[in-house]
Amino acid sequence: MAISIEQWRGQAKHFQFEGKKISYWTGGEGEPLLLVHGYPTAAWDWAPTWDTLGAQHSLIAADMIGFGLSDKPRSGYSILQQADMHLALLKHLEIGEFDAIVHDYGVSVGQELLARQLEGSGAEGLGKMVFLNGGIFPDQHRPVPIQKFGVSPLGFLVGMLINRKGFGKSFSAVFGPDTQPSAKELDEFWSLMTEQDGHRIMHKLLHYIADRRTHEPRWVGVLEQVQDKIGLINGALDPVSGEHAFKRWVEYLPNAKAHLLPDVGHYPHVEAPDRVAAKALEWLT
Repeated sequence: MAISIEQWRGQAKHFQFEGKKISYWTGGEGEPLLLVHGYPTAAWDWAPTWDTLGAQHSLIAADMIGFGLSDKPRSGYSILQQADMHLALLKHLEIGEFDAIVHDYGVSVGQELLARQLEGSGAEGLGKMVFLNGGIFPDQHRPVPIQKFGVSPLGFLVGMLINRKGFGKSFSAVFGPDTQPSAKELDEFWSLMTEQDGHRIMHKLLHYIADRRTHEPRWVGVLEQVQDKIGLINGALDPVSGEHAFKRWVEYLPNAKAHLLPDVGHYPHVEAPDRVAAKALEWLT
C-alpha cells in the first residue's frame, strides 16, 4: 500500500451525522467517486486502489456508522441509515453528481441509493455503479460460520469471544488461497475493528442480513431497471458471494457489465487492486 495505516488515520476528516461523528477521507481529482466499504472492515479497504482511482476521480470514502474510526453506538443499525449518512456526507461536501463503487455490506447501501433514485426520493445525482463481491441476491449469500452464529439468539457472544487470532482465521478464509492477507494486514484490519470496542457490536452490524431479506423485492428489482449503468467485478473464489453469485448476476442482468476474477476471493480490491481499479475505471469512463 502506498500509504501506511498511521498516515491514513492521520488524514481522516470528520462530520456530524445525527449526533454521531463520522470519519471520512477525500483525495484525487476529477469526477466524484463514492467508495462504500464492507463488513466488518472500513474505508481502509480502499487504500490499495486509492492512488489509481484518484488519478481520474475525486474520491470520497467514509467509515460507516459502527465501523472503523466512526462512532459505534450500541444499537440502531440499518442499511437505510447508512444510505442516509452517505447522502448527508455528499451534501456536506457540496457534491451533486457522483459515481460509486460498493462492496459487501456496501452493495446493499448501493442498491438502496439506486432504489431511491428510481423512486425520486433521493440520490438524484447518482451515475454509474460498480459492484464488488456482496449479497446482491440474498438467496446467493452464503454466510461464514461466524455470521451464522452472529445472527442467532446467542449472537452477542461473538463480540465477547472474538479475538485477533479468531478474526484472522475467519477473515482469511474468504480470501483466495494465493492472495491471503499478511499478519501485518490482519493487524491493521483488526485495529480498526477494535476501535471504540467495535468488535463487541459485530453481531449488531449483522442486521444487514435481515435488511436484505426485508428489502429484497425493491433492492433486487431496481437492478433490472438500471442495467445500463451497473457492473459487477467478482472474485470467483469467494465462499460467501463468489462465482455462484456472479452466475446469477449474468443470468438475471444480461445487459449489465460483468467481469470475473478467477483467482481471488471476497476482497478483490485488496487481493487484486490493480486489476480491479483498471476494470472499474474502464467502466466508469
